[in-house]
Amino acid sequence: MMRLSCYPKLARAGIVLVTATAVLILGVLPAAAETFRIAIMQAQKGAAEKFAPLEQYLAKRGVEVELVPTTGYTQAAHMFAEGKADGMFSGSGVAGTMIIKDLAYPVVRPVNMQGVSTYWAVVIAPKGAAPFVPDATYFKGKRVVYCALASSGEFFFRSLPGALAAAKSTVIAPSHQAAVETVARGEADVAIIKNLVWDNLRAQYPALVEVGSDAGQNPNDALIISRQTDPAFVKRLTGLLLKLQSDESEEAKSARAGLNILGYVITSANDFQHTLKLLRSSGVDANFDFHF
Repeated sequence: MMRLSCYPKLARAGIVLVTATAVLILGVLPAAAETFRIAIMQAQKGAAEKFAPLEQYLAKRGVEVELVPTTGYTQAAHMFAEGKADGMFSGSGVAGTMIIKDLAYPVVRPVNMQGVSTYWAVVIAPKGAAPFVPDATYFKGKRVVYCALASSGEFFFRSLPGALAAAKSTVIAPSHQAAVETVARGEADVAIIKNLVWDNLRAQYPALVEVGSDAGQNPNDALIISRQTDPAFVKRLTGLLLKLQSDESEEAKSARAGLNILGYVITSANDFQHTLKLLRSSGVDANFDFHF
């Protein structure tokens, strides 16, 4: 398996919200200089910066936020598992893995301006390519590129029995957009990416088309919380995020506009039924160590 080197603009493939919470207000952090840290994974260039207005929204309500970059899906997952992050706005693949490992649970997910809060994998190829069929034979002799640990990437590919053996080669991309660019340059035959990302990119790549997709849906960018986190803090943070949709303050409007969302909705493990099935078919279990 190959790994694409991160392009300079893709080096920031995720960010961490390090939340310094006022103890007298929330009563959840000790007097020492501890912080509540939330890793944020991004699917395409510039996504991390969009969370800056949310930082201001939370700060106005007693939650001080610092943005700290990470370098990718796998690192973000390890940070969380190793206790270096206490929560994560996560792709469903990593979130589902944390659920299977009983390290975390989901609390909310965003709803975009079209009222959508889920996504699915799509297969992208040059115009004229054969339509995708959900079978390993489709990948025979093909060079396949995708993001590691993504329900709309590596997990979807590996959930198809025999796909890895059938493919000519596989390439790990640092982002869904990087995967598309790899096909556009002729360095891969097909990319497996997130449909929401493709919706934003398709106009930039007129020589590429969607040739198929997954039949199931996954929760988009859910916030998962470590099981070690104080429930009182979780309730406070969840409440602030749920109020974002109806809050007419300037900072709330700015946060919604920056993230291009209507707000957040309650999310539970029950919303991950398709995702968990996909992950288990890929070989994920409680002992999975975030790589194949």
